[in-house]
Amino acid sequence: MESLKVIDISKKFGEKSALQNVSFDVKSGEFLSILGPSGCGKTTLLRILIGLLPPSSGEIYMDNQNITHAPPDRRGMGIVFQNYALFENMTVLRNVEYALKLKKDKKAAARETALHMIDLVGLAEHASKKPSQLSGGQMQRVAIARTLALSPDIILFDEPMSALDVATRLTLRKELKKIQATTGTTMIYITHDQEEAFAMSDRIMVMNESVIHQIDTPEKIIQNPADAFVRDFVIHNLAEKAESLAKFHLA
Repeated sequence: MESLKVIDISKKFGEKSALQNVSFDVKSGEFLSILGPSGCGKTTLLRILIGLLPPSSGEIYMDNQNITHAPPDRRGMGIVFQNYALFENMTVLRNVEYALKLKKDKKAAARETALHMIDLVGLAEHASKKPSQLSGGQMQRVAIARTLALSPDIILFDEPMSALDVATRLTLRKELKKIQATTGTTMIYITHDQEEAFAMSDRIMVMNESVIHQIDTPEKIIQNPADAFVRDFVIHNLAEKAESLAKFHLA
């Protein structure tokens, strides 16, 4: 079932075009990665989807409802940022239940919901700690739990692992996919890391210079890259990483 449909979204900042007629859809329960180099337009697109930035033209539909100009809190979306955005003076539990207490329909069960989500991301024993007592990976899990607690239809991730070490990123990747399998939440994941996108995604949308070059499954992108940019940015980079890893194992 189609969850999100984006039709001809464009965005200009003065004379500079950040997005040009971007169109795609996301199926319910899908994990879609938006992959591209810095400045390609992927973060601008994320900000438009969540409602933090208006498009210059185009439309966005969620379950057949036009949400192009709807405020962020009426879109059924949540977002996980790279920098965690946690309250430093609050415990893990209070960070997760904070937004729940602001919503009338969720306030009564805020504590129970928060504890459940904290347990889901594997942080039950850290519920009384403050962010300064946690590792980067643990803080990102708190941010994910906080977003999940609000039961969004779609979660957007803005390069959430780019500040983490390699070992933590690998662990968090597996946990994120496990969380998605458990909750069935649709996820849209912004990244510039080819390996990360191919390891996690049902489909990948490859972007560069404000346009989509290809959107398809990882297997089909490998088998049939749409153009020279996809071959160079995606396939050649993946091949180089694989070659470097093979050399490391042989050394």
